[in-house]
Amino acid sequence: MKRADVVIVGAGQAGLALSHCLGRAGIEHVVLERGRIGERWRSQSWRSLRLLTPNWLNALPGSPYKGGDPDGFMSKGMFVESLERYAWQWQAPVETNVEVITAKRTGDGFALRTSAGDWSARAVVVATGHCDQPLIPFAPETVRGPVSIHASQYRSPGELPGGGVLVVGASSSGVQIADELARAGRRVVLSVGKHTRLPRTWRGQDIFFWLSAMGLMAQRPEDLANPEAARRQPSLQLAGRPDGANVDLATLQALGVQLAGRVRGVGDREISFAGGLGQHIAAADAKQARLLDQIDLFTGSPTPYRPEPVAMPAASAERLSLSDGSIRTIIWATGYARSFGWLEPLALGADGEIAHQGGVTSVPGLYALGFRFLRKRDSNFIGGVGADAEAIATEVSHYLDCNGRKAA
Repeated sequence: MKRADVVIVGAGQAGLALSHCLGRAGIEHVVLERGRIGERWRSQSWRSLRLLTPNWLNALPGSPYKGGDPDGFMSKGMFVESLERYAWQWQAPVETNVEVITAKRTGDGFALRTSAGDWSARAVVVATGHCDQPLIPFAPETVRGPVSIHASQYRSPGELPGGGVLVVGASSSGVQIADELARAGRRVVLSVGKHTRLPRTWRGQDIFFWLSAMGLMAQRPEDLANPEAARRQPSLQLAGRPDGANVDLATLQALGVQLAGRVRGVGDREISFAGGLGQHIAAADAKQARLLDQIDLFTGSPTPYRPEPVAMPAASAERLSLSDGSIRTIIWATGYARSFGWLEPLALGADGEIAHQGGVTSVPGLYALGFRFLRKRDSNFIGGVGADAEAIATEVSHYLDCNGRKAA
């Protein structure tokens, strides 16, 4: 059996950031990764994907951005390379292709069963990411005829069957995929529910400049009246395009994308949509306007313009045939769930999620990192995980000091 003071599960940006912080504190640890470093970026995203956040915002602990394109957006390949360099630079003790099968609390620590043998640890940090298990709200077998895939399986327009595509979900992945398909000449129908619309740039700055400058990215759960609603907020309708252009419902309409309501039901011959498309569009535009008003107030000078409103469809489709061949593919950009069947059951809440306060669970020695709104609004962002990693490293250090540890 192998032993370590701390086992970090996951070698994405969160796990590597924590490894840096623990290494700097002289805490012996290992990072176990079921695939390769940054595996989800490699294998669960489309080929042309770029980061949503500008380069200046993507620093990890001990590694500020030093490139010549701070306002650019890294491709996923470049980002994976940066993670590998980061791990090498700080000599992160990563063991790849090791899947953690179970991690259970024992008398004085944790017993972990992995695909490469057993481990024992005094503390465990779950850094497996917020986007763990692809989520499709309807069973795949209910769709007959079109190819039905999750957004994590989409790679490029040329790798889909010819013909029309229904994209379900209008958050960041959905609008980017719909944009790429429409620009490739495909007929695209986009199913739209609740969404969050923001301009890519405002008043000459990237929107994240303003969100950061006004302190919104650093908001903590206790700062908000309804933190659970904030956790459930759809991801931003943004894209990291090299030209810095907007990608939202208005730009998609200009490309000929047809908007439909939220998917209500799937049959073997058709798919049905709920009403309320207009209300969702109006709510997103109103929320965007409120934020832009906040920015105006922050700067002390109002702007006389606002982004082009989304044109309200005169009538949105209630049904779409799945049997006439017009739609050959359905892409479910419907988000992710977490999968913690391998983890100590006492750490989980009634909803199956890790129950924690700022990443500290009720199970002694068990911590979480990299999840949405863990300690602040940007906890699951690349550039936001560093401060959380430092805080969790401090918690781990205190726990080990109280329970005995050896130096690295």
